Amino acid sequence: MFGGGGGLNPRKMEQMMEQMGIDVEDIDAEEVIIRTDEYDLVFNDAEVTKMDARGQETYQVIGSPEQVESGAAGGSADAGGDADAGSAIPDDDVELVSARTGVSEDEAREALEDVDGDLAAAVESLE
Repeated sequence: MFGGGGGLNPRKMEQMMEQMGIDVEDIDAEEVIIRTDEYDLVFNDAEVTKMDARGQETYQVIGSPEQVESGAAGGSADAGGDADAGSAIPDDDVELVSARTGVSEDEAREALEDVDGDLAAAVESLE
């Protein structure tokens, strides 16, 4: 369909995306973690690009992940104990659990803290 010398010139591609209203931004990420029910994929020193196409944000992660046991990645943020527990749980997660279950944000935060930030487990414990 496209005649080819192995792809488009990056500058030409950038111009075309700009004409279509797509903003591209490189993100200086130190680590990217993708959590699944069974394992975490940890990208160290990944190249991350954010594309914003009229309000729809898409992230591209380039790198080789290390597969680790579920919940093992990023554990240091939770290691502070009860004094840090409020800051370890993102407010967005608290709001999501609260909205999904109809409980107060305080109850949602407590449920999230009890399950180390696992959204599904917190919702399940409150339903």
